[in-house]
Parts: sequence; structure tokens; C-alpha cells
Amino acid sequence: MDFWQGFTIVTCVHLLAAASPGPDFALVTRQSILYGRRAGILTSLGISLGLSIHILYSTAGLAAVVAHSPQGMAFIKLAGGTYLVYLGIKGLRAKPRQEAETTPGQTQRTASPHHLIASGFLCNALNPKAPIYFLSLFTVVLSADMPLLTLAVYGGWIMLLQMFWFTSMAFFFTKVAIRSRLFIIGHWIDRAFGVAMLTLGLKVLNSYF
Repeated sequence: MDFWQGFTIVTCVHLLAAASPGPDFALVTRQSILYGRRAGILTSLGISLGLSIHILYSTAGLAAVVAHSPQGMAFIKLAGGTYLVYLGIKGLRAKPRQEAETTPGQTQRTASPHHLIASGFLCNALNPKAPIYFLSLFTVVLSADMPLLTLAVYGGWIMLLQMFWFTSMAFFFTKVAIRSRLFIIGHWIDRAFGVAMLTLGLKVLNSYF
């Protein structure tokens, strides 16, 4: 497979993967609505950086080991499931906005850049489905004898695609007409996010035990 054929496959497959609903999608949506566009972009950056973990072990040939090792997969499921449960409980504890916080411009809620980036990074890096996904993608497109530069280009491009998609989401969900309608019911969005994350986390942990 030549470079551009592989490049096209990586682009199409990963855009579809990024667009599918999941923990990353839910987290960017939540952060954008509750904290604003900058928060959504920083969370997107964290998610994109989280991909570097999967890309590194995949290009090093470890994806197959992790995917077929009961101990390796068990560790990933335990860590990922626990983090998703943590996000779920945190979302379920969300409280209604105070009257003075019923519009995005009036909210006093803030989140530090480091926290936003870290939350995105952990959400992606601990995603228990990622090893299987990258194993499949890299098995089809890449080979062990590919030049290091080609591997680096593919990996960097995947991260840029991820950043592009979720940054676009952040811009969409922070348009005034959209965000002003969604912000007032932000605590319900938080709780729905919590239910989704808790359900997914418990499902992952159940498969571990």
C-alpha cells in the first residue's frame, strides 16, 4: 500500500471513528456548553494528546500484545471503567444553575486550562475500546517495515483530525443561539452525561470481573 492510499484510508476511517458518539463526544459537548468555546477547544486538545498514547504503543507493535493479552486488557478495562464511573458520579451530582447563572455570559463557573486538558487526555487515553480500534487500523494500513517518518506522519495526522473534529463541535455548541438554549438546562445535560458515563463504565467493569 502506497503512502497516499494509506493516508486516504486513515483519514476516512478516523473521521468516522471520531464522529461516532462516545465518551470524547459527550465530554466536549458538556464542557463547551457549560464552560464555553475555549473550554471545548482545550478539552479537544487534551483528547487529541491522549491519542498519542495509543499511537505510540501501536506503532511500536504493542497494540497486538495489549489486545491479545488478558492481563494487559484487564488493566486497561479496570483503569478505563473506573475513570468513566468517576465521570458518571460527578455528572449525576450536578446541581441546577442559580437564577443569576441562567445565561452563559453570567455564569461564574470556571475551569482551569490544565484541568480541561487533563480531563480530555484521560478520557481518551483510558478509553478501553481504543486498543482494539488502533490494532485494527494499524494492522490494515501500517506495517512493521514502514519508515519511521511515515509512521510519524500518520500518527500526527490522526491527532490533527481528532482536534479538527472536536474543535468544530466546540464552535457549534457555543453559538449563542444554541448555547443560550442549552445552558439553562446544563445540569440535566450534566446528569445525562453522568448516566451515560456511569452506564458505560459499569459495563466495562462488568466485562472485567
